[in-house]
Amino acid sequence: MILTHIGGPTVLIEVDGWRLLTDPTFDPPGERYSFGWGSSSVKLTGPAVAPEDVGPVDAVLLTHDHHGDNLDVAGRALLPSAGTVVTTVSGSRRLGGAVGLAAGATTVLPGGPGRPSLSVTATPARHGPPLSHPIVGDVVGFAVRLADASAVALWITGDTVLFGPLRQVASSLAVDVALVHVGGVRFGITGPVRYTMTGREAVSLIGTLRPRIAVPVHYEGWSHFADGPAGLDAALAAAPGDVRSRVRRLELGTATSVA
Repeated sequence: MILTHIGGPTVLIEVDGWRLLTDPTFDPPGERYSFGWGSSSVKLTGPAVAPEDVGPVDAVLLTHDHHGDNLDVAGRALLPSAGTVVTTVSGSRRLGGAVGLAAGATTVLPGGPGRPSLSVTATPARHGPPLSHPIVGDVVGFAVRLADASAVALWITGDTVLFGPLRQVASSLAVDVALVHVGGVRFGITGPVRYTMTGREAVSLIGTLRPRIAVPVHYEGWSHFADGPAGLDAALAAAPGDVRSRVRRLELGTATSVA
């Protein structure tokens, strides 16, 4: 498996003949994006790879379509060129033509010469505190299996806080590589409430999951990451060695083998 972290939640995954892209964000920095109910964030850094340099994409795994830090204008423009877009049920209605999955549902992407079929299962995510769904909307993660394998080749947590169903997934799956969304998102208008995992919570999840490799993503490049790189650094410094040894932080824009 080769991973290229383009920035934020956007990662190009090359595995067994497949080219998958997560949460496409390719807008330049400097713009402020609204997240509803008076919340907003400024994009601070641009993508490490331009959309025209990404190359062909077989499938986009889109954890949610309604926040600009997970799907922006340039990322949206890329979607028609992708073979398949898999997202939430509500997102599929908004986008049209996408495969919509609720947590626990699975779709199979057919294989072909030189590559196996892919099984993509949506996993639970909650993008905020209890009862926040009417504000934050639907979000899912994705567990990707190659052909009929029982183990998960790749798990993407999606934008989520650490909550019961997420812990249950981490306890039940055998995962090779995990992309863990971190950052500890917080907005001034909602005070101390957080909308994604902090570094400490991500370390806890990795300790439960015990993947071969855990790659933190979506913790830099935006003003709403209250925990951010510093929080992740501190959490990893205090983490047990068994957790630290599993974490791989990628250099932006560099194709990295995690085989």
